[in-house]
Amino acid sequence: MSLPLPKRRFTVDEYLRMAELGILSAGERLELIEGEIIQMAAMGSPHAACVSRLTQLLTRGVGDRALVRVQCPIHLSDLSAPEPDLALVRPREDHYASAHPGADDVLLLIEVGETTVEFDRGAKAALYARAGIAEYWLVDLPASAIDVFREPGTEGYRDVRRYRAGDLLRPAALPDLDVLVEAVLG
Repeated sequence: MSLPLPKRRFTVDEYLRMAELGILSAGERLELIEGEIIQMAAMGSPHAACVSRLTQLLTRGVGDRALVRVQCPIHLSDLSAPEPDLALVRPREDHYASAHPGADDVLLLIEVGETTVEFDRGAKAALYARAGIAEYWLVDLPASAIDVFREPGTEGYRDVRRYRAGDLLRPAALPDLDVLVEAVLG
């Protein structure tokens, strides 16, 4: 009988220190999930275009009511600092120069899935729910749909709905912000 070998998990502080020391190169697309350093998938053109559309739509729509952060870390726990494609966070004068935003700062997280949809729907959604992220959108490019996750709990999100072209999205934290699904999908 073989036993699984224990894994060495890293804390967010250790992960950030490795980046500072150059152990992790600046150009690598990495994120820390539950203590494991995960290499993010290469970004295809459809993914990049969707991130650009979302950035433009959200920046125009939120004005000064929120900060739009693109592929920046969110400090969720001692072991997790994911880098969602977009995050709407509470405005702060220093733009989070003193520390990455935490779960309480997040108004909305968005992942764009092209080749990573199952990971984003499974591991990422579970991580975000456990951290108490109130709302998470998964743009499922292959399915031309957006899944909206709300009501987080320790077992995941209790409310998950799928939206398609013709549907209108409104983030719970910014209910006057109208986002057309087709404007996101292109």
